[in-house]
Amino acid sequence: MHAKFPITVHLFLFRRNRILLLRRYKTGYMDGHYSVPAGHLDGDETVRMAGVREAHEEIGVRIDPAELVFAGVFHRHENDERVDFFFHVQKWSGEPVNAEPEKCDELRWADPDALPEKTVPYVRRALGNFRAGIPFEEFGWK
Repeated sequence: MHAKFPITVHLFLFRRNRILLLRRYKTGYMDGHYSVPAGHLDGDETVRMAGVREAHEEIGVRIDPAELVFAGVFHRHENDERVDFFFHVQKWSGEPVNAEPEKCDELRWADPDALPEKTVPYVRRALGNFRAGIPFEEFGWK
């Protein structure tokens, strides 16, 4: 039997030493907590293509796939098994906006050294790993 589980791509956008965060709203997962722009692969698309699509869907910006620089990957276990890819967005066009108000109730630029208390734990860890140069982690396994 082969593993079948969700694959997600997460985007780190920085401006003036601040990272873009979105507060989750009515999603059914960690609502009221901050995360970064992210989403699942739809199938028949690369991880970078999914990141480009999710950036446009969630925050209305355009990204050239070449501007997505690998930042890390998690093999995560949290009620189920997942693989999460993280990319540092070098450049984008457009101003980030809340393009999905039915899933997000706030966009915020935050100091990565002082993230809100209610930041999704694995996203907090992945950002710390990226800043420390740690490209891989198995997260949430017992």
